[in-house]
Amino acid sequence: MKILLLLLFTAILWGSTPILEKMGLTKVQPLTAITIRSTAVVVVLFLFLAFTGKLKEAFAVDLKTIIIFSVSGILAGLVGMITYFAALKAGATSEIVPIAATYPLITAILSVLILGEQITPYRIIGTLLIVVGIWFVRI
Repeated sequence: MKILLLLLFTAILWGSTPILEKMGLTKVQPLTAITIRSTAVVVVLFLFLAFTGKLKEAFAVDLKTIIIFSVSGILAGLVGMITYFAALKAGATSEIVPIAATYPLITAILSVLILGEQITPYRIIGTLLIVVGIWFVRI
């Protein structure tokens, strides 16, 4: 039940923020918006770590882990956000967000190819539903 509530809260947060982002993008370019957004996140994260006594933990992480999360942040948190914000600025939010949210399709394919995860009938059906969903959003 706790996991379901966390996921529901996540969906509400992720579902509402594109509205704010679309409104904000009327006055700035995507790179400026990402810089403002990321700066706010970094400040809040450092404050949170400091107040919870976990700041030392952030500086004790090994180099491999730092590289993994740095690459992840650059790919998704910077490059992906630039392309997403550029699309959001130019297109309809109700069309852009569902298509951008098809990233689980890419994750499913890469999980099989890179991590060796199993292909199951349910995963195939889920993947097909994602593709059909993209098609419905585009028409």
